[in-house]
Amino acid sequence: QVQLVESGGGLVQAGGSLRLSCAASGGTFSSYAMAWFRQAPGKEREFVAAISRSGGTTLYGDSVKGRITISRDNAKNTVYLEMNSLKPEDTALYYCAADRFLLPVVPATRYAYWGQGTQVTVSS
Repeated sequence: QVQLVESGGGLVQAGGSLRLSCAASGGTFSSYAMAWFRQAPGKEREFVAAISRSGGTTLYGDSVKGRITISRDNAKNTVYLEMNSLKPEDTALYYCAADRFLLPVVPATRYAYWGQGTQVTVSS
Protein backbone atom coordinates (compact mmCIF):
# COMPACT_ATOMS: atom_id res chain seq x y z
CA GLN A 1 0.00 0.00 0.00
CA VAL A 2 1.44 3.33 -1.02
CA GLN A 3 1.66 6.33 1.31
CA LEU A 4 1.67 9.85 -0.11
CA VAL A 5 3.04 13.06 1.39
CA GLU A 6 2.55 16.40 -0.30
CA SER A 7 4.74 19.45 0.15
CA GLY A 8 5.49 22.79 -1.47
CA GLY A 9 2.31 24.69 -0.74
CA GLY A 10 2.30 28.21 0.60
CA LEU A 11 1.20 31.79 0.13
CA VAL A 12 1.92 33.41 -3.22
CA GLN A 13 0.78 36.55 -4.99
CA ALA A 14 -1.41 36.39 -8.06
CA GLY A 15 0.71 35.77 -11.13
CA GLY A 16 3.30 33.86 -9.13
CA SER A 17 4.42 30.26 -9.30
CA LEU A 18 4.66 27.26 -7.02
CA ARG A 19 5.88 23.71 -7.40
CA LEU A 20 4.14 21.05 -5.39
CA SER A 21 5.72 17.68 -4.69
CA CYS A 22 4.21 14.39 -3.65
CA ALA A 23 6.56 11.77 -2.28
CA ALA A 24 5.42 8.17 -2.35
CA SER A 25 6.56 5.29 -0.17
CA GLY A 26 5.52 1.76 0.62
CA GLY A 27 4.84 0.65 -2.91
CA THR A 28 6.30 0.37 -6.37
CA PHE A 29 5.84 3.95 -7.51
CA SER A 30 6.06 3.15 -11.20
CA SER A 31 3.02 0.87 -10.82
CA TYR A 32 0.74 3.78 -10.00
CA ALA A 33 -0.90 6.43 -12.07
CA MET A 34 -0.75 9.67 -10.11
CA ALA A 35 -3.06 12.66 -9.90
CA TRP A 36 -3.57 16.00 -8.23
CA PHE A 37 -6.92 17.25 -7.00
CA ARG A 38 -7.85 20.36 -5.09
CA GLN A 39 -10.64 21.40 -2.81
CA ALA A 40 -11.56 24.92 -1.80
CA PRO A 41 -13.75 25.61 1.24
CA GLY A 42 -17.38 24.91 0.50
CA LYS A 43 -16.61 23.38 -2.90
CA GLU A 44 -16.34 19.87 -4.26
CA ARG A 45 -13.00 18.22 -4.87
CA GLU A 46 -11.81 19.22 -8.34
CA PHE A 47 -9.57 17.33 -10.73
CA VAL A 48 -6.37 19.23 -11.53
CA ALA A 49 -4.04 16.88 -13.40
CA ALA A 50 -3.02 13.25 -13.76
CA ILE A 51 -0.14 11.32 -15.23
CA SER A 52 0.36 7.74 -16.35
CA ARG A 53 2.79 5.28 -14.80
CA SER A 54 5.51 6.06 -17.30
CA GLY A 55 4.76 9.76 -17.51
CA GLY A 56 3.93 9.52 -21.19
CA THR A 57 0.27 10.46 -20.83
CA THR A 58 -1.09 13.46 -18.96
CA LEU A 59 -4.53 14.90 -18.36
CA TYR A 60 -5.44 18.40 -17.20
CA GLY A 61 -8.53 20.01 -15.81
CA ASP A 62 -10.03 22.75 -17.94
CA SER A 63 -9.56 25.41 -15.28
CA VAL A 64 -5.77 24.91 -15.12
CA LYS A 65 -4.91 23.88 -18.66
CA GLY A 66 -2.00 25.89 -19.99
CA ARG A 67 -0.87 27.08 -16.56
CA ILE A 68 -0.02 23.82 -14.80
CA THR A 69 2.32 20.96 -15.64
CA ILE A 70 2.34 17.55 -14.00
CA SER A 71 5.48 15.42 -14.12
CA ARG A 72 6.99 12.50 -12.28
CA ASP A 73 10.39 11.10 -11.43
CA ASN A 74 10.08 7.37 -10.91
CA ALA A 75 13.65 7.16 -9.64
CA LYS A 76 12.75 9.58 -6.83
CA ASN A 77 9.22 8.20 -6.22
CA THR A 78 7.87 11.70 -6.62
CA VAL A 79 5.23 13.45 -8.67
CA TYR A 80 5.30 17.20 -9.21
CA LEU A 81 2.80 19.92 -10.02
CA GLU A 82 4.32 23.05 -11.50
CA MET A 83 1.86 25.93 -11.25
CA ASN A 84 2.33 29.23 -13.04
CA SER A 85 0.26 32.38 -13.48
CA LEU A 86 -1.57 31.58 -10.28
CA LYS A 87 -4.94 33.18 -9.64
CA PRO A 88 -6.84 33.73 -6.39
CA GLU A 89 -9.31 31.09 -7.54
CA ASP A 90 -6.50 28.55 -7.42
CA THR A 91 -6.57 28.83 -3.62
CA ALA A 92 -7.33 25.38 -2.23
CA LEU A 93 -6.01 22.36 -0.42
CA TYR A 94 -4.13 20.33 -3.01
CA TYR A 95 -4.17 16.55 -2.72
CA CYS A 96 -2.03 13.91 -4.35
CA ALA A 97 -3.73 10.62 -5.30
CA ALA A 98 -2.62 7.29 -6.70
CA ASP A 99 -3.99 4.05 -8.03
CA ARG A 100 -2.89 1.16 -10.18
CA PHE A 101 -4.23 2.39 -13.50
CA LEU A 102 -2.30 1.90 -16.69
CA LEU A 103 -3.56 5.28 -17.84
CA PRO A 104 -4.69 8.22 -15.67
CA VAL A 105 -8.37 8.79 -15.01
CA VAL A 106 -10.30 11.84 -13.85
CA PRO A 107 -12.87 10.81 -11.22
CA ALA A 108 -11.60 11.21 -7.69
CA THR A 109 -13.63 8.19 -6.61
CA ARG A 110 -11.43 5.96 -8.74
CA TYR A 111 -8.29 6.70 -6.71
CA ALA A 112 -7.71 4.54 -3.64
CA TYR A 113 -4.70 6.28 -2.12
CA TRP A 114 -4.56 9.87 -0.96
CA GLY A 115 -2.20 12.21 0.82
CA GLN A 116 -3.17 14.70 3.52
CA GLY A 117 -2.92 17.73 1.27
CA THR A 118 -0.88 20.90 1.07
CA GLN A 119 -2.45 24.35 1.22
CA VAL A 120 -2.01 26.80 -1.62
CA THR A 121 -3.17 30.37 -1.04
CA VAL A 122 -3.02 32.96 -3.81
CA SER A 123 -3.46 36.57 -2.78
CA SER A 124 -4.80 39.21 -5.13
